[in-house]
Amino acid sequence: MKKFAVIGATGLVGSAVVKELASRGHSVTAFARNIDKVAQADNVKAVAIDVNSPDFTDKLTGFDAVVNAFNAGWENPNIVNDLKTGHANILTASKTANVPYLLVVGGAGSLNIAPDLQLVDTPDFPADVYPAANVVRELLTELRTRTDVNWAFLSPAMMFAINPVSFEKTGTYRIGGDDVLFNADGTPADISVADLAVAIADDVEQKGHLFKRFTVASN
Repeated sequence: MKKFAVIGATGLVGSAVVKELASRGHSVTAFARNIDKVAQADNVKAVAIDVNSPDFTDKLTGFDAVVNAFNAGWENPNIVNDLKTGHANILTASKTANVPYLLVVGGAGSLNIAPDLQLVDTPDFPADVYPAANVVRELLTELRTRTDVNWAFLSPAMMFAINPVSFEKTGTYRIGGDDVLFNADGTPADISVADLAVAIADDVEQKGHLFKRFTVASN
């Protein structure tokens, strides 16, 4: 049994990760602003905390790894500033707390769809999503200059949360690097929430991508 923490434990991805890690018998601390929605289990401890709280650093000590599934909320009019501030505070707290492995769950926008062309820079990328996606891309760019935080960065498959979200669990997935993963028919790949959670749980158990970005998609 290992000790893991999940930041953003009531979001789409965070809640699935809490359930997956708990189902494996690990001790899971679920951080959320509203803990009423945290999945309940004997090995899940819900902690009400804001990532901007002065004592957030103290809360991050003693874990084998931390999953950062922080989301400022797509309906939030201040999403850009809140994303920047929230992620900056999480990185600072992780550095100070000496977190052994911080897995940041980012977006697909920074994946390459063609040589030297990231998804976020393509003409068809949704204009309303761009500002927040760009913040997350800039976060990855910053992380790649740092070794004072033990980071890894996960970009879900391109069609994740663009296609209708699937909750089916196959327990299998495939891993890529900086490029969009495609299906055999040439269409961009997707992944279910449950299989994304499996991939995240596998990665933090193994600390599999220290100082690297990777992507995952369904088989």
